[in-house]
Amino acid sequence: MEIYAISDLHMSIANPKPMNVFGACWNDYLEKIRADWLNKVKIDDVVLIAGDISWAMTLDDALLDLQYFKDLPGKKIFIRGNHDYWWKSITRIRESVPENCFFLQNDAVRIENYVFCGSRSWLVPGSPDFGDSDKKLFLRELERLRLAFFRANALREEGDKLICITHFPPFNVRREPNEITALAEENRVNAVVYGHLHGKDARADKLLFKNGVAYYLTSCDLVGNKLVKIEI
Repeated sequence: MEIYAISDLHMSIANPKPMNVFGACWNDYLEKIRADWLNKVKIDDVVLIAGDISWAMTLDDALLDLQYFKDLPGKKIFIRGNHDYWWKSITRIRESVPENCFFLQNDAVRIENYVFCGSRSWLVPGSPDFGDSDKKLFLRELERLRLAFFRANALREEGDKLICITHFPPFNVRREPNEITALAEENRVNAVVYGHLHGKDARADKLLFKNGVAYYLTSCDLVGNKLVKIEI
C-alpha cells in the first residue's frame, strides 16, 4: 500500500469560482491532478486530502464537488479546511459521500498497518497577526487534536505507523516548536501532512524532518498539481 497526499483543491462546480485568477499554475489544475492520480494510485492505495476541498456553502453543493473523487482509485481520507463551510454535520457527511471516502473529525481510522488521525488546526503562536481570537481558536483546535490522538492510540497496534493530517501548518514560519509539534512527538507520529499555504512567496518547505517527524506540505499549487508520496 502506497500513501499519497494533496490539499487545497478549492473546488466549485455548483458556483464556479475560477482559481486561475491567482496565477497560471491554476490553469486546468483539477485535470492535471486527476491525470497524475490515475497514473500513480492503485485501488489499495490511500490518498490524503488535507482540507479546503470545496468553496461550497452547503453539503448538497459540496457533494457535486466530491463526485470528482468517486471514480478515482484508492481510499480517500479527508479533513476539514478553514474554507470548508459546508462541513457541518459529520454524520450527514459520512452518510452522503462516495464509497471509500473517509472523513475525519477529531478522530482516526486504521487501514492495514497505518493509523490516520487529524483535525483542522489553526494558526499557531508566533504566526503573523496572531491575536487573542486566534489564541482561543488555537487552544480549541489543540483539544480537538488531542481527541484525534486519543482515538488513534486506541486503534494503533504494535508496529503500526501513525500519520497526522492537519489543514493549517503545524508550526510558524520560523519552525518554532509549539504544543502541536510536541503532541506529534509525544504520540510518536511518523509524518504530519498539511496544506493551507499558497503562492510563490509562501515561506514553506515541501518536506521537513524535525525531531523524528516528517512534515509534508501538500497545497496543490505549491507541489505542481501532483500527488505527494508520503514515505515512511
